[in-house]
Amino acid sequence: MTLTLRFRAYLSDAVASEAWRHIDILRQIRNHAVRDYYTADYTDKPSEYDQHKKFTDWKQHWSVFSDPSAHAAQQAISQIHDDLDGLEEKQNNGYDVGRLRWQGSGEFRSISYNQSSRFNVDHNTGDDQFVRLRLEKLGWFKIRANRRVPPADDINEAILKKQPTGEWYVSLVVDDATQPSEKPALTEIDPDDCIGVDVGITSYIHTSENLTVDTLDLSDEYDRYARKQRGLARKEHGSSNWEAQRQKVAKAKRKIKRKVLDFQHKLTTWLVKAYDVVAVEDLDVKPMLEGSHSAKNKQDAAWARFRELLEYKAEVHGTHVISVEPAGTTKECASCGVSTDKPLWVREHSCPACGHTDDRDLNAAKNILNRGLRQLGAGRSESTPVQTALPTFTPQREAVDAKRVVEAGSPEA
Repeated sequence: MTLTLRFRAYLSDAVASEAWRHIDILRQIRNHAVRDYYTADYTDKPSEYDQHKKFTDWKQHWSVFSDPSAHAAQQAISQIHDDLDGLEEKQNNGYDVGRLRWQGSGEFRSISYNQSSRFNVDHNTGDDQFVRLRLEKLGWFKIRANRRVPPADDINEAILKKQPTGEWYVSLVVDDATQPSEKPALTEIDPDDCIGVDVGITSYIHTSENLTVDTLDLSDEYDRYARKQRGLARKEHGSSNWEAQRQKVAKAKRKIKRKVLDFQHKLTTWLVKAYDVVAVEDLDVKPMLEGSHSAKNKQDAAWARFRELLEYKAEVHGTHVISVEPAGTTKECASCGVSTDKPLWVREHSCPACGHTDDRDLNAAKNILNRGLRQLGAGRSESTPVQTALPTFTPQREAVDAKRVVEAGSPEA
Protein backbone atom coordinates (compact mmCIF):
# COMPACT_ATOMS: atom_id res chain seq x y z
CA MET A 1 0.00 0.00 0.00
CA THR A 2 1.25 3.48 -0.83
CA LEU A 3 1.00 6.62 1.26
CA THR A 4 0.91 10.21 0.01
CA LEU A 5 2.61 12.80 2.22
CA ARG A 6 1.62 16.40 1.52
CA PHE A 7 3.84 19.35 2.41
CA ARG A 8 3.52 23.11 2.01
CA ALA A 9 6.21 24.37 -0.40
CA TYR A 10 7.86 27.78 -0.39
CA LEU A 11 9.27 28.72 -3.79
CA SER A 12 11.32 31.80 -4.53
CA ASP A 13 9.80 34.15 -7.09
CA ALA A 14 12.23 32.93 -9.76
CA VAL A 15 11.56 29.23 -9.11
CA ALA A 16 7.80 29.78 -8.84
CA SER A 17 7.72 31.69 -12.13
CA GLU A 18 9.75 28.99 -13.88
CA ALA A 19 7.68 26.18 -12.38
CA TRP A 20 4.42 27.77 -13.53
CA ARG A 21 5.88 28.33 -17.02
CA HIS A 22 6.89 24.65 -17.24
CA ILE A 23 3.46 23.55 -16.04
CA ASP A 24 1.78 25.60 -18.75
CA ILE A 25 4.06 24.05 -21.39
CA LEU A 26 3.15 20.61 -20.05
CA ARG A 27 -0.50 21.60 -20.48
CA GLN A 28 0.19 22.36 -24.14
CA ILE A 29 2.01 19.02 -24.55
CA ARG A 30 -0.93 17.24 -22.99
CA ASN A 31 -3.43 18.99 -25.25
CA HIS A 32 -1.32 18.19 -28.31
CA ALA A 33 -1.17 14.52 -27.31
CA VAL A 34 -4.97 14.47 -26.83
CA ARG A 35 -5.43 15.99 -30.29
CA ASP A 36 -2.98 13.48 -31.79
CA TYR A 37 -4.92 10.61 -30.21
CA TYR A 38 -8.39 11.67 -31.34
CA THR A 39 -7.36 12.68 -34.88
CA ALA A 40 -5.80 9.25 -35.49
CA ASP A 41 -7.79 6.62 -37.34
CA TYR A 42 -10.16 4.70 -35.07
CA THR A 43 -8.40 1.41 -35.89
CA ASP A 44 -4.92 2.86 -35.38
CA LYS A 45 -4.98 4.87 -32.16
CA PRO A 46 -1.49 5.67 -30.82
CA SER A 47 -0.43 3.87 -27.65
CA GLU A 48 1.39 5.46 -24.74
CA TYR A 49 4.67 4.10 -26.14
CA ASP A 50 3.88 5.51 -29.61
CA GLN A 51 3.30 8.99 -28.24
CA HIS A 52 6.46 8.88 -26.14
CA LYS A 53 8.37 8.19 -29.36
CA LYS A 54 6.51 10.96 -31.18
CA PHE A 55 7.46 13.43 -28.46
CA THR A 56 11.02 13.60 -29.86
CA ASP A 57 9.64 14.88 -33.18
CA TRP A 58 7.29 17.27 -31.40
CA LYS A 59 10.23 18.86 -29.58
CA GLN A 60 12.01 19.48 -32.89
CA HIS A 61 8.90 21.10 -34.34
CA TRP A 62 8.04 23.16 -31.22
CA SER A 63 11.26 24.02 -29.43
CA VAL A 64 9.42 25.25 -26.32
CA PHE A 65 8.44 21.62 -25.62
CA SER A 66 12.11 21.00 -24.70
CA ASP A 67 12.07 23.48 -21.80
CA PRO A 68 10.42 21.28 -19.11
CA SER A 69 11.93 18.01 -17.98
CA ALA A 70 11.48 15.38 -20.69
CA HIS A 71 10.55 12.93 -17.93
CA ALA A 72 7.81 15.26 -16.65
CA ALA A 73 6.52 15.64 -20.22
CA GLN A 74 6.33 11.86 -20.60
CA GLN A 75 4.47 11.69 -17.30
CA ALA A 76 1.91 14.18 -18.66
CA ILE A 77 1.45 12.00 -21.77
CA SER A 78 1.19 8.82 -19.67
CA GLN A 79 -1.55 10.45 -17.59
CA ILE A 80 -3.66 10.78 -20.74
CA HIS A 81 -3.61 7.03 -21.28
CA ASP A 82 -4.40 6.39 -17.62
CA ASP A 83 -7.44 8.65 -18.05
CA LEU A 84 -8.43 6.83 -21.24
CA ASP A 85 -8.26 3.49 -19.40
CA GLY A 86 -10.49 4.98 -16.71
CA LEU A 87 -13.04 6.12 -19.30
CA GLU A 88 -13.03 2.69 -20.91
CA GLU A 89 -13.60 1.01 -17.57
CA LYS A 90 -16.56 3.29 -16.84
CA GLN A 91 -17.99 2.62 -20.28
CA ASN A 92 -17.71 -1.13 -19.71
CA ASN A 93 -19.64 -0.65 -16.48
CA GLY A 94 -22.52 0.97 -18.34
CA TYR A 95 -21.69 4.66 -17.91
CA ASP A 96 -22.16 7.14 -20.74
CA VAL A 97 -18.69 8.67 -21.13
CA GLY A 98 -17.36 11.36 -23.43
CA ARG A 99 -13.86 12.26 -24.56
CA LEU A 100 -10.91 13.75 -22.76
CA ARG A 101 -11.45 17.47 -22.38
CA TRP A 102 -9.14 20.16 -23.71
CA GLN A 103 -7.54 22.00 -20.78
CA GLY A 104 -7.35 25.78 -20.90
CA SER A 105 -4.81 28.08 -19.29
CA GLY A 106 -4.66 27.54 -15.54
CA GLU A 107 -6.55 24.23 -15.56
CA PHE A 108 -3.40 22.08 -15.62
CA ARG A 109 -1.66 22.85 -12.32
CA SER A 110 0.95 20.19 -11.49
CA ILE A 111 4.25 18.66 -12.55
CA SER A 112 5.18 15.08 -11.65
CA TYR A 113 8.39 13.01 -11.42
CA ASN A 114 8.43 9.28 -10.59
CA GLN A 115 12.17 8.54 -10.77
CA SER A 116 14.39 9.32 -7.79
CA SER A 117 17.15 10.57 -10.14
CA ARG A 118 14.86 13.47 -11.07
CA PHE A 119 14.69 14.96 -7.55
CA ASN A 120 16.75 15.26 -4.40
CA VAL A 121 16.12 15.92 -0.70
CA ASP A 122 18.43 17.93 1.56
CA HIS A 123 17.78 17.58 5.31
CA ASN A 124 20.84 19.65 6.31
CA THR A 125 19.18 23.06 6.27
CA GLY A 126 20.04 24.05 9.85
CA ASP A 127 16.32 24.42 10.57
CA ASP A 128 14.26 21.45 11.82
CA GLN A 129 11.09 23.02 10.47
CA PHE A 130 12.18 23.00 6.82
CA VAL A 131 13.74 20.61 4.31
CA ARG A 132 15.01 21.50 0.85
CA LEU A 133 13.77 19.69 -2.25
CA ARG A 134 15.19 19.87 -5.77
CA LEU A 135 13.18 19.04 -8.89
CA GLU A 136 14.77 18.55 -12.27
CA LYS A 137 15.02 21.77 -14.32
CA LEU A 138 13.33 23.77 -11.56
CA GLY A 139 15.94 23.94 -8.81
CA TRP A 140 15.85 23.96 -5.01
CA PHE A 141 13.07 25.20 -2.75
CA LYS A 142 11.94 24.71 0.84
CA ILE A 143 9.11 22.54 2.14
CA ARG A 144 7.69 22.67 5.66
CA ALA A 145 8.64 19.47 7.50
CA ASN A 146 5.46 19.09 9.56
CA ARG A 147 6.23 15.34 9.51
CA ARG A 148 9.27 13.27 8.63
CA VAL A 149 10.40 13.85 5.04
CA PRO A 150 11.76 10.59 3.57
CA PRO A 151 15.07 10.49 1.65
CA ALA A 152 14.90 10.67 -2.14
CA ASP A 153 15.57 6.94 -2.59
CA ASP A 154 12.42 6.11 -0.58
CA ILE A 155 10.17 8.38 -2.67
CA ASN A 156 8.25 6.77 -5.53
CA GLU A 157 6.84 9.99 -6.96
CA ALA A 158 7.13 13.72 -6.30
CA ILE A 159 4.31 16.05 -7.43
CA LEU A 160 4.53 19.84 -7.28
CA LYS A 161 1.16 21.59 -7.55
CA LYS A 162 -0.01 25.19 -7.44
CA GLN A 163 -3.36 25.54 -5.71
CA PRO A 164 -6.06 27.94 -6.97
CA THR A 165 -5.28 29.97 -3.83
CA GLY A 166 -1.78 30.64 -5.21
CA GLU A 167 -0.04 28.41 -2.66
CA TRP A 168 2.35 25.63 -3.66
CA TYR A 169 2.26 22.10 -2.24
CA VAL A 170 4.42 19.02 -2.75
CA SER A 171 3.03 15.49 -2.54
CA LEU A 172 5.52 12.67 -1.96
CA VAL A 173 4.27 9.13 -2.70
CA VAL A 174 6.00 6.47 -0.59
CA ASP A 175 5.46 2.84 0.35
CA ASP A 176 3.50 2.57 3.58
CA ALA A 177 5.53 0.52 6.04
CA THR A 178 2.70 0.49 8.59
CA GLN A 179 1.35 -3.00 9.10
CA PRO A 180 -2.46 -3.01 8.99
CA SER A 181 -4.21 -4.35 12.05
CA GLU A 182 -5.64 -7.83 11.75
CA LYS A 183 -9.41 -7.88 11.43
CA PRO A 184 -11.25 -9.92 14.07
CA ALA A 185 -12.54 -13.34 13.02
CA LEU A 186 -16.28 -13.70 12.56
CA THR A 187 -16.43 -16.10 15.48
CA GLU A 188 -15.02 -13.40 17.78
CA ILE A 189 -17.37 -10.58 16.78
CA ASP A 190 -19.84 -9.44 19.44
CA PRO A 191 -23.15 -8.13 18.00
CA ASP A 192 -22.79 -5.11 20.30
CA ASP A 193 -19.64 -4.18 18.38
CA CYS A 194 -21.50 -3.96 15.05
CA ILE A 195 -23.21 -0.85 13.72
CA GLY A 196 -25.24 0.17 10.69
CA VAL A 197 -24.89 3.71 9.34
CA ASP A 198 -27.59 5.52 7.39
CA VAL A 199 -26.40 8.77 5.80
CA GLY A 200 -28.73 11.70 5.26
CA ILE A 201 -29.20 15.45 5.01
CA THR A 202 -31.12 16.43 8.17
CA SER A 203 -28.58 14.42 10.18
CA TYR A 204 -25.27 13.43 8.64
CA ILE A 205 -25.50 9.88 9.98
CA HIS A 206 -28.12 7.94 11.93
CA THR A 207 -26.86 4.68 13.40
CA SER A 208 -28.56 1.43 14.31
CA GLU A 209 -27.88 2.32 17.96
CA ASN A 210 -30.07 5.42 17.50
CA LEU A 211 -27.15 7.83 17.63
CA THR A 212 -27.35 10.75 15.24
CA VAL A 213 -24.64 13.22 14.24
CA ASP A 214 -25.87 16.53 12.86
CA THR A 215 -24.82 17.86 9.48
CA LEU A 216 -22.22 20.62 9.59
CA ASP A 217 -23.66 24.13 9.62
CA LEU A 218 -21.73 25.89 6.84
CA SER A 219 -24.12 28.84 6.40
CA ASP A 220 -21.58 31.44 7.59
CA GLU A 221 -18.88 30.00 5.34
CA TYR A 222 -21.20 30.03 2.32
CA ASP A 223 -22.25 33.62 3.04
CA ARG A 224 -18.58 34.63 3.09
CA TYR A 225 -17.96 32.65 -0.13
CA ALA A 226 -20.89 34.40 -1.84
CA ARG A 227 -19.60 37.84 -0.81
CA LYS A 228 -16.18 37.05 -2.25
CA GLN A 229 -17.77 35.87 -5.50
CA ARG A 230 -19.82 39.07 -5.80
CA GLY A 231 -16.62 41.05 -5.29
CA LEU A 232 -14.97 39.04 -8.05
CA ALA A 233 -17.84 39.79 -10.43
CA ARG A 234 -17.24 43.53 -9.98
CA LYS A 235 -13.56 43.29 -10.98
CA GLU A 236 -12.26 43.56 -14.53
CA HIS A 237 -11.54 40.04 -15.71
CA GLY A 238 -7.80 39.34 -15.94
CA SER A 239 -6.68 42.43 -14.02
CA SER A 240 -4.38 42.23 -10.99
CA ASN A 241 -7.31 43.15 -8.73
CA TRP A 242 -9.37 40.38 -10.31
CA GLU A 243 -6.59 37.83 -9.68
CA ALA A 244 -6.25 38.95 -6.04
CA GLN A 245 -10.01 38.61 -5.54
CA ARG A 246 -10.05 35.23 -7.33
CA GLN A 247 -7.57 33.94 -4.77
CA LYS A 248 -9.83 35.20 -1.96
CA VAL A 249 -12.73 33.25 -3.53
CA ALA A 250 -10.54 30.14 -3.74
CA LYS A 251 -9.53 30.48 -0.08
CA ALA A 252 -13.15 30.84 1.02
CA LYS A 253 -14.05 27.69 -0.92
CA ARG A 254 -11.02 25.86 0.48
CA LYS A 255 -12.16 26.62 4.03
CA ILE A 256 -15.48 24.90 3.33
CA LYS A 257 -13.76 21.83 1.87
CA ARG A 258 -11.33 21.61 4.78
CA LYS A 259 -14.09 21.81 7.39
CA VAL A 260 -16.05 19.00 5.70
CA LEU A 261 -12.93 16.83 5.33
CA ASP A 262 -11.86 17.40 8.94
CA PHE A 263 -15.38 16.49 10.08
CA GLN A 264 -15.33 13.28 8.00
CA HIS A 265 -11.88 12.27 9.23
CA LYS A 266 -12.89 12.55 12.87
CA LEU A 267 -16.22 10.80 12.36
CA THR A 268 -14.79 7.87 10.39
CA THR A 269 -11.90 7.45 12.84
CA TRP A 270 -14.39 7.16 15.69
CA LEU A 271 -16.47 4.56 13.84
CA VAL A 272 -13.57 2.23 12.95
CA LYS A 273 -12.07 2.50 16.45
CA ALA A 274 -15.33 1.93 18.32
CA TYR A 275 -16.75 -0.99 16.28
CA ASP A 276 -15.58 -4.25 14.72
CA VAL A 277 -18.17 -4.13 11.92
CA VAL A 278 -19.47 -0.99 10.19
CA ALA A 279 -22.16 -1.44 7.53
CA VAL A 280 -22.83 1.50 5.21
CA GLU A 281 -24.87 2.11 2.07
CA ASP A 282 -23.14 1.77 -1.31
CA LEU A 283 -24.72 4.93 -2.70
CA ASP A 284 -24.40 5.91 -6.37
CA VAL A 285 -24.13 9.65 -5.73
CA LYS A 286 -23.89 10.94 -9.31
CA PRO A 287 -27.56 10.31 -10.30
CA MET A 288 -28.66 11.82 -6.97
CA LEU A 289 -26.93 15.10 -7.85
CA GLU A 290 -28.56 15.39 -11.28
CA GLY A 291 -31.76 17.38 -11.23
CA SER A 292 -32.14 17.24 -7.46
CA HIS A 293 -33.45 20.18 -5.44
CA SER A 294 -31.04 19.24 -2.64
CA ALA A 295 -28.05 18.53 -4.91
CA LYS A 296 -25.92 21.16 -3.18
CA ASN A 297 -26.55 19.61 0.25
CA LYS A 298 -25.74 16.14 -1.08
CA GLN A 299 -22.54 17.38 -2.65
CA ASP A 300 -21.50 19.04 0.63
CA ALA A 301 -22.17 15.73 2.41
CA ALA A 302 -19.53 14.04 0.20
CA TRP A 303 -20.93 10.58 0.93
CA ALA A 304 -18.63 8.79 -1.53
CA ARG A 305 -15.54 10.19 0.18
CA PHE A 306 -17.04 9.32 3.59
CA ARG A 307 -17.21 5.66 2.52
CA GLU A 308 -13.71 5.78 1.00
CA LEU A 309 -12.28 7.12 4.27
CA LEU A 310 -14.10 4.40 6.20
CA GLU A 311 -12.69 1.65 3.98
CA TYR A 312 -9.17 3.07 4.12
CA LYS A 313 -9.14 3.46 7.91
CA ALA A 314 -10.74 0.04 8.38
CA GLU A 315 -7.59 -1.54 6.92
CA VAL A 316 -5.43 0.40 9.38
CA HIS A 317 -7.52 -0.29 12.48
CA GLY A 318 -8.67 -3.83 11.67
CA THR A 319 -12.38 -3.18 11.19
CA HIS A 320 -14.80 -4.86 8.79
CA VAL A 321 -16.49 -2.19 6.64
CA ILE A 322 -19.26 -3.59 4.45
CA SER A 323 -20.98 -1.67 1.64
CA VAL A 324 -24.55 -2.86 1.13
CA GLU A 325 -27.16 -2.32 -1.56
CA PRO A 326 -29.15 0.78 -0.49
CA ALA A 327 -32.34 0.01 -2.41
CA GLY A 328 -35.25 -0.65 -0.07
CA THR A 329 -33.48 0.02 3.22
CA THR A 330 -36.02 2.74 4.04
CA LYS A 331 -39.07 0.79 2.85
CA GLU A 332 -38.35 -2.56 4.48
CA CYS A 333 -39.41 -3.20 8.04
CA ALA A 334 -36.39 -4.06 10.18
CA SER A 335 -38.61 -6.36 12.26
CA CYS A 336 -40.47 -8.46 9.66
CA GLY A 337 -39.02 -7.42 6.28
CA VAL A 338 -42.28 -6.23 4.70
CA SER A 339 -41.78 -3.26 2.34
CA THR A 340 -43.93 -0.15 2.72
CA ASP A 341 -43.76 2.88 0.43
CA LYS A 342 -43.52 6.21 2.21
CA PRO A 343 -42.89 9.74 0.93
CA LEU A 344 -39.77 11.60 2.06
CA TRP A 345 -41.69 13.87 4.40
CA VAL A 346 -42.93 10.91 6.46
CA ARG A 347 -40.22 10.57 9.11
CA GLU A 348 -41.65 7.56 10.97
CA HIS A 349 -41.71 3.93 9.86
CA SER A 350 -44.94 2.16 10.73
CA CYS A 351 -45.27 -1.42 9.49
CA PRO A 352 -48.84 -2.44 8.51
CA ALA A 353 -47.89 -6.13 8.77
CA CYS A 354 -46.37 -6.44 12.26
CA GLY A 355 -47.16 -3.04 13.78
CA HIS A 356 -43.49 -2.21 14.38
CA THR A 357 -42.80 1.55 14.56
CA ASP A 358 -39.48 3.34 14.46
CA ASP A 359 -37.82 6.51 13.33
CA ARG A 360 -37.50 6.31 9.54
CA ASP A 361 -33.68 6.66 9.56
CA LEU A 362 -33.25 4.30 12.52
CA ASN A 363 -35.24 1.63 10.68
CA ALA A 364 -33.01 2.13 7.63
CA ALA A 365 -29.85 1.87 9.75
CA LYS A 366 -31.05 -1.41 11.25
CA ASN A 367 -31.73 -2.78 7.76
CA ILE A 368 -28.27 -1.71 6.63
CA LEU A 369 -26.68 -3.54 9.57
CA ASN A 370 -28.79 -6.66 8.98
CA ARG A 371 -27.78 -6.73 5.32
CA GLY A 372 -24.15 -6.14 6.19
CA LEU A 373 -24.04 -8.96 8.73
CA ARG A 374 -25.73 -11.35 6.31
CA GLN A 375 -23.25 -10.30 3.64
CA LEU A 376 -20.32 -10.74 6.02
CA GLY A 377 -21.49 -14.19 7.11
CA ALA A 378 -22.39 -15.42 3.58
CA GLY A 379 -21.26 -18.97 2.94
CA ARG A 380 -20.47 -19.67 6.60
CA SER A 381 -21.92 -22.26 8.91
CA GLU A 382 -25.06 -21.85 11.00
CA SER A 383 -22.88 -21.82 14.12
CA THR A 384 -21.44 -18.41 13.31
CA PRO A 385 -22.27 -16.30 16.37
CA VAL A 386 -22.74 -13.09 14.41
CA GLN A 387 -26.44 -12.32 14.74
CA THR A 388 -28.36 -10.94 11.79
CA ALA A 389 -31.27 -9.62 13.82
CA LEU A 390 -31.22 -6.67 16.15
CA PRO A 391 -32.80 -6.68 19.61
CA THR A 392 -36.28 -5.19 19.73
CA PHE A 393 -35.30 -2.78 22.49
CA THR A 394 -33.88 0.47 21.17
CA PRO A 395 -32.26 3.10 23.40
CA GLN A 396 -33.52 6.63 23.44
CA ARG A 397 -32.24 8.63 20.48
CA GLU A 398 -29.12 10.65 21.26
CA ALA A 399 -28.29 13.55 18.96
CA VAL A 400 -24.71 14.76 18.63
CA ASP A 401 -24.02 18.26 17.35
CA ALA A 402 -21.61 18.31 14.42
CA LYS A 403 -19.68 21.04 16.23
CA ARG A 404 -18.76 18.52 18.91
CA VAL A 405 -17.29 16.23 16.27
CA VAL A 406 -15.18 19.03 14.85
CA GLU A 407 -13.97 20.34 18.20
CA ALA A 408 -13.59 17.14 20.20
CA GLY A 409 -12.74 14.73 17.39
CA SER A 410 -15.25 12.12 18.57
CA PRO A 411 -19.06 12.04 18.79
CA GLU A 412 -18.99 9.81 21.85
CA ALA A 413 -21.14 11.03 24.68
